[in-house]
Amino acid sequence: MTFLYNIGISAYTLLIKIASSFNVKARLLNEGRKESTKKLKELQLEGKVVWVHAASLGEFEQGRPVIEKIKEQHPDYKVVLTFFSPSGYEVRKNFALADYVFYLPADTRKNAMLLIDAIRPEKVFFIKYEFWFHYLKQLSIREIPVYGVSMIFRKDQAFFKFYGAWFKSMLKTFKKFYVQDEVSSNLLKSIGFTNNVVAGDTRFDRVRDIANESKSFELIEQFTKDGQQVIVAGSSWAPDEDILINYIQNVNKTAKLIIAPHEIHQEHIRQIESKLNVPYLKYTKPTDDVEKARVLIVDTIGMLSSIYKYGQVAYIGGGFGVGIHNTLEAATYGMPVLFGPNYRKFKEAKDLIEVGGGFSLKNASEFNNKIGKLLNDPMNLKTSSENSKKYVDGMCGATDLIMCEVF
Repeated sequence: MTFLYNIGISAYTLLIKIASSFNVKARLLNEGRKESTKKLKELQLEGKVVWVHAASLGEFEQGRPVIEKIKEQHPDYKVVLTFFSPSGYEVRKNFALADYVFYLPADTRKNAMLLIDAIRPEKVFFIKYEFWFHYLKQLSIREIPVYGVSMIFRKDQAFFKFYGAWFKSMLKTFKKFYVQDEVSSNLLKSIGFTNNVVAGDTRFDRVRDIANESKSFELIEQFTKDGQQVIVAGSSWAPDEDILINYIQNVNKTAKLIIAPHEIHQEHIRQIESKLNVPYLKYTKPTDDVEKARVLIVDTIGMLSSIYKYGQVAYIGGGFGVGIHNTLEAATYGMPVLFGPNYRKFKEAKDLIEVGGGFSLKNASEFNNKIGKLLNDPMNLKTSSENSKKYVDGMCGATDLIMCEVF
C-alpha cells in the first residue's frame, strides 16, 4: 500500500508541475513548494518549536485560536505554520503570530525528514482532517507527539473499512484526537482508538473573539440608524442575490439589505446594480443620501465578520452552489441564519437548524415565508436569535481544553 501511495504522490506532483504552465493555482503551489524546500534546507531552528499544519484557509481559522493561545501563554515557543493549499498560504503567509510559514512539501520520506530535521518540533498539531503518511511516520520515529485539532470523522472514510489497516496505521501516530462530536469519537473507539476527547470546534472560539473585537463603520451605522429591519447577506452569489433583491423590492418594501458578495470584481457588482430598482449605494462610493438607500453593496473585503452585528437576520450565500459559507460569524452575534439547500456537509449548519437558530430554503417562495415569520413576529425573532447565541456560546472552550492538556 505504501508503494501505491508513493506512486500517487509522485503522479500528483508531476501533474502539478505540468498544470503550472497554464493554471495559476498550480503554479503558485509548484513554485511555493520549491521555495519552501529551499528555505527549509537552510533552516535549523533551536529552542522550543510548535508545528501547526492546516490544509487551507478554513482549517487555518480552526488552528488560529491555538496559535494565539500558544503565543499568549508560552511566548518562548516558536510557531511554524504550514499549508497544503495556495488559498491558505497566499492569504496567511505573513501571519504575524507565526515565526515561519511554509508550503508543506510533497509527502515523501525525503521531504518529511527534511522538514522535521529543520524545524525540530516539540509538539505538532494537524488540523481537522490532514493525514500525511510519511510526515506522520517520521514524527512517530522521533517520538514527537502529534495532536489532532477539531477533527471530524465519517463512517465512509477508509479508516473504518475492512481494507483500512494501512490507513489506521496513520491514526496510531497521534497522541490524542480532539474531535468535534460524539459521532467522531464513537467511530474512533469502534476501531480501538480511545485516545480521543470531544472538545468541539475551535472555530467557535475564533468567531467569539472576532465578535468581541468587531469594528464599527460610520457609513453602515448611518445606513441602519433609522430603525428599519436589516438583513445582512454574507458571501452571496447570484442565485442568492436574486432571492434577496426580489424580497426587498417586491415583498418587504421597508426592510434594508446589506449585501457583501463573495466576488467583488466590477462585473459582479454591476450585475447586482442592474437588478436593483430601489435606492442603493456602494460602500466604496457613498452618496449624500445614505439613509434613504434601501440596499448597501459592500464592494470591499475584510469587513463581513463585523458587519453582521448591524442586522436582525443573516443570509449566508453559497447554498445554491458548491456549499454554504461561514454561518458561525453571523450566529455568534445572536441572529437567525438563513441559507440555501446545499448545507449538509456543514455540521454547524445542521446543528443550527436543530436548535432553531438556522433555516434552510429551496427557493424564493420558501425564503419569503421563512424570513417573513421572523421579521413579522418579534417573539419568534427573539427566540431564534437566542437559539443561535446559546448554540455558539455553548460550543466555545475547545482551545482552552487543548491548551490545558497539551502544555
